[in-house]
Amino acid sequence: MPIHNKVLSNDHFRKHWQMRVRTWFNQPARKIRRRNNRIEKAAKVFPRPIATLKPVVRGSTIRYNMKVRAGRGFTLEELKAAGLTAQYARTIGIAVDTRRVNKTQQSLTLNTQRLKNYQSKLVLFPRKVNAPKKGEATKEEVAKAVQTLKPFTVKSAIAVTCEQTPRKPTEAEKKFSAYATLKSADSKAKTVGIRKKAAEIKAAKAAEK
Repeated sequence: MPIHNKVLSNDHFRKHWQMRVRTWFNQPARKIRRRNNRIEKAAKVFPRPIATLKPVVRGSTIRYNMKVRAGRGFTLEELKAAGLTAQYARTIGIAVDTRRVNKTQQSLTLNTQRLKNYQSKLVLFPRKVNAPKKGEATKEEVAKAVQTLKPFTVKSAIAVTCEQTPRKPTEAEKKFSAYATLKSADSKAKTVGIRKKAAEIKAAKAAEK
């Protein structure tokens, strides 16, 4: 309500809200359509998997870097370590990202091993069944081949390891202050020039005497 001697405001209650309600009645039909699309795609790309192999990467920024997810593609360094080229990798269902760069040895080793595991399970159909080339599958392997209908998981490739066993903190660790140590180091870094100049002046005075 308005204060003081003012005109009462007009309340607009007739807004026809029924016309603006969002409905979701097509949800079951869309579920069926997505399923049919997956089946159609699987038949179209047979015997290849319906999804490409993605690398294991970590989220950006300190907020999300503890979580792992599927990346855009493998780096050229990871492909080289696994003995593959970018052009050949794309033909056997491996995603390639020429922009991403490996900043740690752990990520390089993990994704290289992921590529090697994929290659060990890969059944490469020969162009000529009667005369398969090196690295291509035989007739028996082709007959036993099964199409992968699910995207390749990322979490299964992460090995959780603990470097140290739980223990009680020592007295020195209890007394240690990370904040005070960092502030002290920051202060020393800022005043290194002043302290150096003061030491030179002091040494010069001592030499004059």
